[in-house]
Amino acid sequence: MWKVSTLAFAFLALIPGALADPARHPFGQDHVAFPAGTLRPSKSVGDLDRAVGDFYNQWRTRYLIPGCKPDELRVKANAGAVGDRMTVSEGQGYGMVIVVRMAGHERYAQAVFDALYRFARRHPSRADPMLMGWSENRYCQDEREPGSATDGDLDIAYALLLADAQWGSDGAIDYRQESVRTLAAILRHTVDPATGVILLGDWVESDDPAAKGSRTSDWMIDHFRAFAALDPASWTHVLDVHLGLVARLQRTYAPKTGLLPDFITDFDTEPVPAPPNFLEAQTDGDYAWNACRTPWRIGSDALVSGDPRSRAAVRKMSDWIRAATGGDPSKIVEGYKLDGSPLGSESSMAFAAPFALAAMSTPGAQAWLDALWDEIVAAPPEGYYPDSIKLQVMMAVAGAWWAPEGAATH
Repeated sequence: MWKVSTLAFAFLALIPGALADPARHPFGQDHVAFPAGTLRPSKSVGDLDRAVGDFYNQWRTRYLIPGCKPDELRVKANAGAVGDRMTVSEGQGYGMVIVVRMAGHERYAQAVFDALYRFARRHPSRADPMLMGWSENRYCQDEREPGSATDGDLDIAYALLLADAQWGSDGAIDYRQESVRTLAAILRHTVDPATGVILLGDWVESDDPAAKGSRTSDWMIDHFRAFAALDPASWTHVLDVHLGLVARLQRTYAPKTGLLPDFITDFDTEPVPAPPNFLEAQTDGDYAWNACRTPWRIGSDALVSGDPRSRAAVRKMSDWIRAATGGDPSKIVEGYKLDGSPLGSESSMAFAAPFALAAMSTPGAQAWLDALWDEIVAAPPEGYYPDSIKLQVMMAVAGAWWAPEGAATH
């Protein structure tokens, strides 16, 4: 395993201004005031913060690696699992969101963030330099004719707004302006102009079977809310459209479970779960390795905004999974049909951890939330994807999921 030790970050101390800008939202000192009625694990604030800090240290060592230029860092994602792929835009976005929120714990947070951002910008999509090409190999070479993956760009744009709130935008990178430019590119290339639905990437052509498809885990409701605070004319509609889609899909296809499918199709007419092998797998229409993130993506908005639509959506998921497992989080498995039938018997934090955020907005779920937290903390590292999801869930549960200025509404 290619690890990055503390010594390997020594170059960051040599970067001018690496420690110049103190964090305005230091981890462990600035906790979010969640909406009234929000549950928290039955642990002290200090215990929650220590668990997050300890797991961040493991994540940092395992997955933050040098780029191919001395002022770059990147997130190592599944090296060798798919050809020679080393980095994906999804992971780069995860890394930027994580590091900016861990400032105060991460000594060189701003320099690490800037190094991650430089790698992203030096690997643009073929369609627009403000979007990141979705994957690069171990030699930092892009995929042939690289296209974007929308989730990565959404996280990058959001992380830049967080960076503006954390450090201001008067330094080497104008974070706010870079976010504005990224959001403009997202709107140009990866938001359907007729419906406001998030598209899969800038590679989708109008005659492509995937042209009317969308990935539910790209429906980052708290991100859309932050973008709407910046540009209400564009993003308020996007926010409302996706919360409407969540409610419609739950009501029509998962009334018992509230689960969402990995992908939907025909969003311009009658949105339906995608057929098998629509884009990635036989399970494209099931609650599988993409949709497992939806309790986190919707649940984080419930924590930040208190929006009753987000809270209602995650409560359906939470009530069902608690009953289905008999209150034992170790029984959460890697995927379900929308009716709740399990797709397998193995477990993963990619599936278990996000339900903790749903539990926080669910009345009567204190014991379930406590059991989930204990399961999350006790679980050993699994790999880039589940560990990155788990860490961000832990940060949110601990109260480190503050919103960019103007985005919180409760």
